[in-house]
Amino acid sequence: SGPLKDMDFSVQEGGGARILHQFTLEPPAVSFRASGEKAGIIDIEPRSGILYINGSLDWETKPVHKLQVESLNKSGNVVKGPHAVTIYVEDINDNPPEFNQTRYYGVVRQNSRPGKPFMYVYATDRDDPRTPHAQLSYSILHHFPNPYAEMLFQIDNATGAISPSRTGSYYLNPQKQDNFTLVVSVKDMAGMTANAFTSSVDVIITVMESLWKAPPIIRIKENSTQIHPVSISKVQSNEPDVTYDIFEKEKLPKLPFSISENGDIYVTKPLDREEKDTYTFFVVSKDKEGELVDKPLQIHIIVEDINDNPPVCQQPLTVIEVQENEMGGSNIGKVFATDRDEEDTLNSRLQFKILSQEPEYPTKNLFYIQQDTGNLHLTGRSLNKRDSAKYFLKVLVTDPGFETICDVEVHVIDINDQIPIFEKSDYQNVSVAEDISVGTVILEIQATDGDEPATGSSLIIYQVKEGDLNQTFIIETDPETNRGFVKINKALDFERMPVYNLVINATNPEPLVPGVQYNSSSLTTFKVFVTNVDDPPVFLEPVYKKEVSEDIPVNTLVMTVEAYDPEGDSVRISKIVLKEMQGKYAQYLAWGKILFLQKSYLLIEGGAQKSKAFLTLHLRDVNDNRPQIAMDYPTFFCYPVSGGERTLIKATDADEQFFYSKFTFSLADEMNTRNNWEISKFNATHAYLSPKHANFEEKAYDVPIILNDNGNPPLENKVNLKVSICKCSSENSCF
Repeated sequence: SGPLKDMDFSVQEGGGARILHQFTLEPPAVSFRASGEKAGIIDIEPRSGILYINGSLDWETKPVHKLQVESLNKSGNVVKGPHAVTIYVEDINDNPPEFNQTRYYGVVRQNSRPGKPFMYVYATDRDDPRTPHAQLSYSILHHFPNPYAEMLFQIDNATGAISPSRTGSYYLNPQKQDNFTLVVSVKDMAGMTANAFTSSVDVIITVMESLWKAPPIIRIKENSTQIHPVSISKVQSNEPDVTYDIFEKEKLPKLPFSISENGDIYVTKPLDREEKDTYTFFVVSKDKEGELVDKPLQIHIIVEDINDNPPVCQQPLTVIEVQENEMGGSNIGKVFATDRDEEDTLNSRLQFKILSQEPEYPTKNLFYIQQDTGNLHLTGRSLNKRDSAKYFLKVLVTDPGFETICDVEVHVIDINDQIPIFEKSDYQNVSVAEDISVGTVILEIQATDGDEPATGSSLIIYQVKEGDLNQTFIIETDPETNRGFVKINKALDFERMPVYNLVINATNPEPLVPGVQYNSSSLTTFKVFVTNVDDPPVFLEPVYKKEVSEDIPVNTLVMTVEAYDPEGDSVRISKIVLKEMQGKYAQYLAWGKILFLQKSYLLIEGGAQKSKAFLTLHLRDVNDNRPQIAMDYPTFFCYPVSGGERTLIKATDADEQFFYSKFTFSLADEMNTRNNWEISKFNATHAYLSPKHANFEEKAYDVPIILNDNGNPPLENKVNLKVSICKCSSENSCF
């Protein structure tokens, strides 16, 4: 109770009749009067001044009631007031949430992005939106059918946005299941209490085929005369408002393709199959933030051939030699031509035809050519050099759209009835040092042939017939003089072969006529004496390799190396030269035993010659380094600590990772460490560190952590990790 004055009251809705306040009379006032928004149940008792509610208020009907109260004297005149009395109705949770539809329908595309909404559900609550009574939380109660352990769909509990889950993005397929029913629930009180009101609704989802798929192989005719760019295909993302882009699989000066904002793919210029016959590139879709929306699509382009290349003669002039005695019908040669159009298509199919023969003596048509192969044949008779030594042919080569003329010259040559004859039957002896260079000429030889000069009947080919199984020597012919040059083809070795007894024969590339054979006149001989050169000593192995443990004691015998001298002289190891090392880590002994060293080469001496071999030692790691905490970034928690925070810490070890399968993290039992902090495994090299309570001051703490590398033998290390409790910026980093 109290004197009349302006007053505010808060009254919970419902609850029935109740007294709010009693105003006391101040003379000469004898009564009170109330007016305003009384709603038929709010009033004041005139004599006693009791302000009361005779019923239940409803926040949803009227959340605020405004009244005016005044005191009156006996004459009914106002003594005091009017004073404002405001009654605020407090909301209680007395309304369940309601969906704005009795059933929802949505469509989702196959391979849609996980977490990308394709539809929304929406519910309202008539309770006060400023209170938890109207704070709604959405969830999926049921999922029909539900073929996998994880749901294919997910819902944002605050917005009601429905999207594919990561599992759904992968597995949704209209060929397997094109329709799903979700039972979506909404709770008030933010879903945090057991007595919250709940409503549910069915959501019918249709799964449709993905729009985002690569087109079939695109075929483009080369050298198109259309105005470019020309549309050749189209792609479409499952999501709206994306941008499309192309990136190359091959590195080209400039890719002749582009893509529009609508996903239309264009070729930007005429293509040339002979320049490049296929193209492969990727098309991607991105959202407004530049993130990939869909998996890249691989686009294949095949450039189709048109007949845009004429046949080309392989040689400006094709020369063919024919012996006089060649039989009629014999294949005497071939006319070669090419076509740059696509192989094994009609565009590159070539056909041959003889247009003319000069001279036409003793008759026309002395030759014919196979139409599809270009093979040139004699007709029914042999040629005679006395009739004509040369014939000139014009050969027409055609494809379905072009033609070319190739020139052919046929030389009629004398028959090969003379054999090569050496000017000497024995070239005596040749002495060469065993270290002579490969390719050196050691002897010149000469034979003559009485057949027509500058033909295959008179050209002489020299070969080693006997005495050289390993092709140590080779003989080259000067085609102008038929002189032969004997050269070293492989390195000589006095110890292996000190003398060669060589037999050389001379032949022609053209076959001899029947009845004529090569004889002893086409043979010659000579000896090659190889003179000894002092060879350097030789190690038994060109490279020596050894693996040792890194903790090997000094003066440990690592290995024994051996060497010999090809001439039988004595050898000795003279020095070991270290490479890639600092300090002296090797010693040698006179008999070739090597003490502990790392990478080096060995030098030996034998007579006046020296040799070297490389020795590589691989050091096998020993678990001799204790694990440490990686200090890549500072460890901190934002002040004040609210609970639930954690940070990732990483262990490192200088040893090879072969020596441990995982690190073990634990807290040292000191300074109440285990009361303040906890540590939990994340993976083999990382763990989470978390505060166990929120009562931390704003300062730096030393957290003792014990690390074990689980090596062989296992090594343990106690590390004091400095953890800062600090005020943070909006980016969650310490000021």
